[in-house]
Amino acid sequence: MTCAKAAFAALPSTVRQRYFRGDSACHENELLRWLNHPDRAKEPGGPIRFAVSAVMSEPLAAAAREVGEQECKTFGKEEDGTLRQWAEVDFVPSEESEHKDSKPLRYVWLRLLKPQGVLFKDGTDRHHHAVLTNQEEIDGGKLLDWHREKAATVEHTRDEVKNELGGGHVPSQRFGVNTAWFKLALLTCNLISAIKGLALEEEEERTARMKRFRLLLIHVAGRMNRNNCVMSLRLCHNRPAMARMQKVWEVFELPTQATSAKTLGVRSG
Repeated sequence: MTCAKAAFAALPSTVRQRYFRGDSACHENELLRWLNHPDRAKEPGGPIRFAVSAVMSEPLAAAAREVGEQECKTFGKEEDGTLRQWAEVDFVPSEESEHKDSKPLRYVWLRLLKPQGVLFKDGTDRHHHAVLTNQEEIDGGKLLDWHREKAATVEHTRDEVKNELGGGHVPSQRFGVNTAWFKLALLTCNLISAIKGLALEEEEERTARMKRFRLLLIHVAGRMNRNNCVMSLRLCHNRPAMARMQKVWEVFELPTQATSAKTLGVRSG
């Protein structure tokens, strides 16, 4: 909860909607009560809508087993043919910390069903999971897809910081120097993520790894010229690359003449 509080406190006042999603490690009564407390609605950004993987306790598993086959709704299919199905679970936890007057949270049951003749590694043809949420209006399938989007994203970021931005190859035997080096790698990762999300429009460009991102924006040949006390930068690239760079300069505007649309000329070569 300490981490969650710090993260939401760091949000700028311009944020209008707040969301939280996490795995079963976040299934803590104290954290969920804080996220769902009415005081959150009075804060900048409004109430916090969350979805957390529920710990599959025996009472919850028993409630899930009571779900009828006709209540299961298929909302997706994996590449290997595994069906993704969801259903509402009528379940109210019996923990002593649960307030009698509090509104029960919503439990959405997820069933992964293998096609006939195919089994999971544990020898079963189905796996059961559940997601706990305070979002009543959203379709269960869309909720599960949204909750799933968090999966493995941290691993991708870690791989990019360590192997593509040099964070995993420290330059010194001194702890402080290596700390500064790693912080620079993290700052670079954040800056690149901001550029992808705010300045690039094509989906392939927004999801490009560093190897391709360098070709899109960084490895662009250019030459600085000075004429009558005016510095200019001549770039040698195609027109789409120039358009990308112009978009970056518009979003991350700098107080120089180079960012002015009137003084910025495009010449491809």
